Amino acid sequence: MLLAAANGGFGMSTIVFFILIFGLMYFMMIRPQRKQQQKRQEMMNQLNVGDEVVTIGRLHGVVDSIDNEAKTVTLDCDGIYLVFDRMAIMRVEKKQNVAPASTTEPTNADTTDTTDDEKSDSTTEEK
Repeated sequence: MLLAAANGGFGMSTIVFFILIFGLMYFMMIRPQRKQQQKRQEMMNQLNVGDEVVTIGRLHGVVDSIDNEAKTVTLDCDGIYLVFDRMAIMRVEKKQNVAPASTTEPTNADTTDTTDDEKSDSTTEEK
């Protein structure tokens, strides 16, 4: 009888231990992986023609067309068109907007005139 009681107590602590291990695995591995999958799915759903992308092979290109039925993407890589699975897209690069030079910046002529004026003021003060 004594052995049966001892084994029953050991079994309960083992079950609690496995439940704790499973809980830790869920919060440390499974949950972050699901979040990452959801983020990737959002990225794929927002993929548009003209987006700059990088494939899993580190190939940079611009999306030329998207075929949702075949789940493929055609990339324009400097005039070469390549067809990839949608899952081959690793990330979408942010488009960099190049702002045109503003006309309010001083030109070289403006800066030289200011410098000449300053020189004439300093020479007048010396006299």
